[in-house]
Amino acid sequence: MSLTFHWFLPTYGDSRHIVGGGHGLPAGVAGGARPATRAYLGQIARTAEQLGFVGALTPTGAWCEDAWLSTATLVEATERLKFLVAFRPGLLSPTLAAQMAATFQRHSDGRLLLNVVTGGEAHEQRAYGDFLDKDARYARCDEFLEVARRLWRGEQVTYTGQHITVEGAVLPRVPDPVPPIYFGGSSPAAGDVAAKHADVYLTWGEPPDAVARKLDWIRGLAGTRPVRFGIRLHVITRDTSEEAWAQARKLLDGINDADIATVQAGLAQSESEGQKRMLALHGGRRDSLEVAPNLWAGVGLVRGGAGTALVGSHQEVADRIIEYADLGIDEFILSGHPHLEEAYWFGEGVLPILRARGLWQHPAGDQADEKPAVPFAGAAR
Repeated sequence: MSLTFHWFLPTYGDSRHIVGGGHGLPAGVAGGARPATRAYLGQIARTAEQLGFVGALTPTGAWCEDAWLSTATLVEATERLKFLVAFRPGLLSPTLAAQMAATFQRHSDGRLLLNVVTGGEAHEQRAYGDFLDKDARYARCDEFLEVARRLWRGEQVTYTGQHITVEGAVLPRVPDPVPPIYFGGSSPAAGDVAAKHADVYLTWGEPPDAVARKLDWIRGLAGTRPVRFGIRLHVITRDTSEEAWAQARKLLDGINDADIATVQAGLAQSESEGQKRMLALHGGRRDSLEVAPNLWAGVGLVRGGAGTALVGSHQEVADRIIEYADLGIDEFILSGHPHLEEAYWFGEGVLPILRARGLWQHPAGDQADEKPAVPFAGAAR
């Protein structure tokens, strides 16, 4: 078994504090001191590539820059790194999305991965002109992916669904390879779409027993159809456990009670089942944030979406990753504040432990030893 690790591109800005946002929230809680310039995002992308991350997730929503355009500008800044582009299928036609994916694959030499985000917050969807309710959005997503996949197979598609209708759609050139679909969701409607279309089913970082139940749920729905599994987590890893938890406390100290109250009030209105599960881990409180061994829910106090972090020594974080891997997780999408420095801490601290255990290898193979990452001052050695 070889695990796959992805990093994250903060296209809303970065900071030494937690930058809030997501799920219909405005970005900027706790301050984004590092603007999401092409130069800075390129620095993160090149660092992730050198350290051995396979890809980088780029978020979608009104709170961040556009994921398609942001990643397209970074193709020339990298050589191997793949881009996990998050997009919302209700905001463009399946024919256009399929064409965009094919174009991206050609110009990036096949480095596109797609994170399909159905859209969990009705008020944000309405801002984009989408007035369907949640169940209807998932039904539309099912139709959207049906059309897109048929186009990627080279078919000429005429399709009439409840939400999507196309006539005589065809791509002049199909993508090579076809980009894999990453898909998450905790509601019954999401499970049905994931079981039918997801190549990789994603979950946010819940305690292992909850993750195990979710994976069994999707396996049951998918039947004989193969589905891989991934998890989205933040990470704070240091040479010692004490140093890691001190950093977590520092991040928590940078959050004021007024911001927590504002964010939690907004997130309490969320339609997302996954978001409700994140909120239940901490209840908006500062205490009792270690919700499982080395799993800290503090990020979710001011951030929608993925709200938990693995916190501990490099060995402890590696152990927790192995625990999730034993459940069936083989792809890990990670991030940290700030994203540049935390990439080094994880890449130089945790990945060598996993490599020694035979659970990870650098995607560049032997070339990685010839082109080591430039050390960052203060990172793990």
